[in-house]
Amino acid sequence: MIKSFFLIYYLAAMEEFKQYILQFGNLNEQQFSFIQSKAEMINLKKDEYFSEAGWIPKRVSFIVDGIIRGCYYNNKGEEITRCFIDENNLSFDYINFEAATASSEYLQAATDCRLIVFSKDDWEEISHTIVNWDNIKNKMLQKCMYQKSRKGPVISQDATTRYLEFLKNFPSLANRIPLAYIASYLGVTQQSLSRIRKNI
Repeated sequence: MIKSFFLIYYLAAMEEFKQYILQFGNLNEQQFSFIQSKAEMINLKKDEYFSEAGWIPKRVSFIVDGIIRGCYYNNKGEEITRCFIDENNLSFDYINFEAATASSEYLQAATDCRLIVFSKDDWEEISHTIVNWDNIKNKMLQKCMYQKSRKGPVISQDATTRYLEFLKNFPSLANRIPLAYIASYLGVTQQSLSRIRKNI
């Protein structure tokens, strides 16, 4: 029973990934079966890292369930949240992955996450095997880069305005991720954010 449940879930997740890919180009069933054969499904518990600063990123992930946050430490040792990436998006440190250089930031599970993951070798093998994959991949990467660089809070704005902008940009996230992460993203203390939420 448990095995059949996971098989159904796995197939549903792969169908989501297939529909995601098809936004960017066409694949036939044989090509997608090859991609699927290279995929692995993993679970990340909340606060676990998908990739870490100081390490060379070697995996690509597609988020089936959950939210990943990109974060780093500033020169004062403070943790800064740079972005949030939710379901049906790729999440990986593309620049350092491609260059095989050490990352300066962390990709961390802001909630429990379920991910479809490819190793670097398998990701590259897909490129070498499927003729039009590079074109599809480049479009996916553009979206991935946009997700990671979506306009962050403008620090010159007051904290309430920043929080209202956050709610507008990430309407489904506010009640799913810890307040500490939202506060870090907005550049305010958790206590300040609690007060703002009460006053809205």
